[in-house]
Amino acid sequence: MGSNLDYQVFQLGDFKLISGEIIPNAFLAYKTFGHSSSPAIIYPSWFSGSISDNEWLVGEDKALDPRRYFIIIPAIFGNGQSSSPSNTPRESPLKPFPNVTVRDNVTAQHRLITEGLGVKHARLVLGWSMGAGQTYQWLTQYPDFMDLGVPFCGSARTSLHNQVFLEGVKSALLASKGTSSAGSAAGELAQTYRAWTEDEKIAGLKAFGRVYAGWGFSQAFYRERVYETELGYKNLEDFMVNFWESWALSKDPENLLTMLHTWQAADCSDQEPYNKNFELAMKSIKAKTLVLPGKTDLYFPPEDSEYEVQNMTKGIGRCIPYPSIWGHWAGGPGESKKDVKWLDDHLKALLDDEKWQLEVSGLQ
Repeated sequence: MGSNLDYQVFQLGDFKLISGEIIPNAFLAYKTFGHSSSPAIIYPSWFSGSISDNEWLVGEDKALDPRRYFIIIPAIFGNGQSSSPSNTPRESPLKPFPNVTVRDNVTAQHRLITEGLGVKHARLVLGWSMGAGQTYQWLTQYPDFMDLGVPFCGSARTSLHNQVFLEGVKSALLASKGTSSAGSAAGELAQTYRAWTEDEKIAGLKAFGRVYAGWGFSQAFYRERVYETELGYKNLEDFMVNFWESWALSKDPENLLTMLHTWQAADCSDQEPYNKNFELAMKSIKAKTLVLPGKTDLYFPPEDSEYEVQNMTKGIGRCIPYPSIWGHWAGGPGESKKDVKWLDDHLKALLDDEKWQLEVSGLQ
């Protein structure tokens, strides 16, 4: 790893996954803000996101204020900064990168935070999208580790409909290589694994971006042409090429497939002592948990979040949907200034007032 990186690396050694497979010489990329003596906030990265893509929510004018908190942003496996297909030496003949679960990620993060950074307790764990899934994993895997949890625009387990959406983007990507999906969380249907050609990468990533475009923002976002009025794109095709295709082309297809598996297989009740009893996993959460779904999110709808909170112990959870037409993007990464303020106001109320239910209720 070069010394010019704007993040640090925690070495995990040969890291054994839940599947029994091993990531050799595994490592987690991470970045911290503030002083290590301050109360800790854990803020994992999201699907395809780099560490810097989380930084829009950190600042002296924000709830995540480095003067008050020690903010830790760990990158998920597969994002290209932590251990990923793109930065891990591969066996010859090539074999697919091992399947990584959300639990694998959080186990590694716990090692980073406790062994590497010496943190014994966190004030808050929060995250957007797949970061929300990791937040739920923290809340259920280490229920005594934190005071507060804020999963926003995400879920405790990946719904069937969400798995179907991901099958669409996955299949579009694999089609360019002449292969297909073996099913949800089941990888690539191929006799033998082979690397991608550059032409296949470009065609597949462009298709991936265009399929994703129908899911990331809501119908109302497109109907009201917010991509023109607030994001400054000339027309729909300009948005498709210079937002969606550009985003996809900046990624590695194998990295995307690794993270996509993690997402499709996500279920925080798939661990001891819950054994896939989802309701028991929710009931076992001890930290005060503020769940913030997007009102118009097409893959993490408020109904799923409401069910999560209904199954929490009374007084533990609260669900408040973002009143936004930005769909999934209401929760990040900072393009909608109105939604950023809405989230930050709720985080400030939660962090600053012990009577959190009353304060948060007043912000609805």
